[in-house]
Amino acid sequence: MLPLKKQADFVMPDKRETDLASESSRILASSMTSKKNAPVMHIAVNGKEKTVIVPLSAFKLLIDILTQMAEGNAVTVTAVNAELTTQEAADLLNVSRPYLVGLLDDKKIPYRKVGTRRKVLAKDILAYKKNIDEQRMKTLDELAKESQDLNLGY
Repeated sequence: MLPLKKQADFVMPDKRETDLASESSRILASSMTSKKNAPVMHIAVNGKEKTVIVPLSAFKLLIDILTQMAEGNAVTVTAVNAELTTQEAADLLNVSRPYLVGLLDDKKIPYRKVGTRRKVLAKDILAYKKNIDEQRMKTLDELAKESQDLNLGY
């Protein structure tokens, strides 16, 4: 796995790359005929054709990466058991570092100390993010139901 890059290391895709990513993601997504079988890809490397069998989860991830690049977003890959700095974890949650430190101090996200520094597992940040996103969706569903019950016209 590639290590998580610092924000400054991200490279934004240019117009040519977003166009290529858009076309590639469409082709790969449309070629995924089975949701269970590993895709077989034929690629040309230095003029020589090779056949590659790609794990289905990696194939789906590749499509997701290309889709994000097509939208002009920078993408990075990290292992879920990677330890992040508080800044990297805050960037992943799209919050400030002091806010994240408050979450750690309130024991809402587990962490460990290495000397004076806090280290957070990527999987713990992703689990917290998933939980918060689920809570937000539940609240939105409740608000939508309430507005429908009250005939507010939304």
